[in-house]
Amino acid sequence: MSDRQTLSEEPLLIVDPDERAAAEAENALLQFDRVLDLIDMAVRDGQPFRLRPSTILALHAEAMRGVHRQAGTWRNTPVEIEGSSHQPPQEHLVVVDIEDMCEWINENWEWRSAVELCAYVMWRLNWIHPFADGNGRTARAVAYLVLCVRAGARLPGTPTIPEQIAENKRPYYEALEAVDRSSDVTNADLGDMVGLLEDYLTRQLQAVLAAATQAGAADAENARKFH
Repeated sequence: MSDRQTLSEEPLLIVDPDERAAAEAENALLQFDRVLDLIDMAVRDGQPFRLRPSTILALHAEAMRGVHRQAGTWRNTPVEIEGSSHQPPQEHLVVVDIEDMCEWINENWEWRSAVELCAYVMWRLNWIHPFADGNGRTARAVAYLVLCVRAGARLPGTPTIPEQIAENKRPYYEALEAVDRSSDVTNADLGDMVGLLEDYLTRQLQAVLAAATQAGAADAENARKFH
């Protein structure tokens, strides 16, 4: 399966690929730091969490600031996903679809597991593809936020789920396509995505056990990648 890329009519702000990659890498760190701040605030606040469109827009703005002129805004043009058979909804449906997604998360918050909620956001945001660019990284950021808040803590261990996806996106793409093939969007079969996230989470948490039981100095942290 080839790499999934958003195809949009919107021109790039940074044409040079090396400069764009550097800007995106810096923004990815800022976006993930913002996710961690939101997790800490939600857990410390202790109030029932509600996923809001404004949170999604804010995380997209962090990822695409200075890289795309529509950073922090819903797309106003059609898009296609290179490497996927899925056709995202037309731009005039984006706001309603996002509201429906947030409503599903909020209504199911107490009745679904953290991994199930994470899987739904990971898939549904990619399905809607609400941005002209930066859809995948924002979907992963929002999904990880939901996972940690529902679990009640900033989850320890590295590599984190977003980092593991960035290492090798093929299993993630395959899980997205599997859910896309579900016949009913409102009752999608999330099994493949749930299973993949459970594997990622196991690896992340096992790293904590390994660090706690191994003697000697810890290795220096490798360069982090989230997109």
